[in-house]
Amino acid sequence: MGDQIKTISPSTNKVIFETQGISLRDSQNVVKASTQAFSSWKNVPFSQRKEVVVKALQLLQKQKNLLAEELTLQMGRPIAFGTKEIETMQKRADYLLAIAEQSLPGQPEAGFRRWIEKEPLGPTLIVFVWNFPYLIIVNSLLPALLAGNTLVLKPSPQTPLVGNRIAEIFSQAGLPKDVLQVIHSGNQETLKSIVQFPDIKLISFVGSTEGGRMLRENTASRFVPVNLELGGNDPAYIRPDADLKYVAEQVVDGAVFNSGQSCCAIERVYVHEDVHEDFLKGVQKELAQYKLGDPSDKSVNVGPVISRAAQASVNAQIQDALTKGALNVTPENPSFANPPADGNYVVPTILTDVNHDMVVMQEETFGPVIPIMKVESDDEAVKWMNTSDHGLTASVWTKDLVAGEKLLKQLEAGTVFINRCDYPNPDLAWTGWKNSGMGHTLGPRAFDPFYKLKSYHIRENQG
Repeated sequence: MGDQIKTISPSTNKVIFETQGISLRDSQNVVKASTQAFSSWKNVPFSQRKEVVVKALQLLQKQKNLLAEELTLQMGRPIAFGTKEIETMQKRADYLLAIAEQSLPGQPEAGFRRWIEKEPLGPTLIVFVWNFPYLIIVNSLLPALLAGNTLVLKPSPQTPLVGNRIAEIFSQAGLPKDVLQVIHSGNQETLKSIVQFPDIKLISFVGSTEGGRMLRENTASRFVPVNLELGGNDPAYIRPDADLKYVAEQVVDGAVFNSGQSCCAIERVYVHEDVHEDFLKGVQKELAQYKLGDPSDKSVNVGPVISRAAQASVNAQIQDALTKGALNVTPENPSFANPPADGNYVVPTILTDVNHDMVVMQEETFGPVIPIMKVESDDEAVKWMNTSDHGLTASVWTKDLVAGEKLLKQLEAGTVFINRCDYPNPDLAWTGWKNSGMGHTLGPRAFDPFYKLKSYHIRENQG
């Protein structure tokens, strides 16, 4: 028997689900079944694979209200935003389906007996985190299935129902037995062993940088591709010519949405000294309108963070900054004064007078904190923006698009924005630099990680 997994409500800290974790022996049986299913699934015509995926997506959309309610219960996102993730998942899926046919079939070279075919890898382990589970899973799930791979999904212990629902829906859509299986485990040692199984031919992981490092270390003894989307410490720079009202609204949303629990949330804000005071007033005015509280309340737009440990970690970063000279300039807000005592609530906090001696400027916060640092020039902003071990996204806010694009070219991040943030677009590659990841999903090469190439070279005339 595996471990007994208890899912704790971030809103009440009460147990809401208990899930039986998988044992190492059972996980071996799952992978064996996936290998057997692969022998037939890889030969199913692409058109039939696509048909199953399209039907499953339609079923997901029909159940989006139920899925949204389950997300609020499991991970605490306000119900007002619940269905948005399922709808955005469909937008990503539509793009992936649109490019699938041109991305996957092999193309013979006219006039020659040389060509390249794209073949599926085999059983694929997809490990995904709790903060945007449906958006995260679609990035790997659809390309892997459409390419002809079989899947073993391991959802976060915080959102076990996501994996279960996906398995149920794809089964209803006609996916053959064992092509998609779900395992639950809260035991890191079990996962360390599973990734070493030789029949696992690809590992796709979305989670912490520490988790990605663990996977790399435990697959080092064999040659298996590992696709990693990891943490971020994403900076924003506000130039003196920016539209400050618009930028204040966007920065607060980019830092506080989902209680700041997004790998591409804005976590560091650099503001040109000429507009620092006006920008700060705008951010304070915007944040004063937010409501912190019970995520089942439709008027709430900031819920709890995921756990007591996360709450303590975010508050520790705030306290570290205050101890080292930062100022808490959070506006008065009735909902901030007395958040529900039973939940893992963190008051959205604005910090000024911050510097890079403070943990909040060095490490991923993953909470609703807006640290604002004054800079004298574009060059200084770029220097500090690149002073990080992470490189997922970065944003520049300006009316001068030519100047803004010059700055983007200097930034060390996989996705760079002007006048936007916190938005993985389906037609752009989603990739992390530095400690933010390895490999990519989405974009025009979204299918690349999920197949292998086989070259055919045939000489017909031997004379």
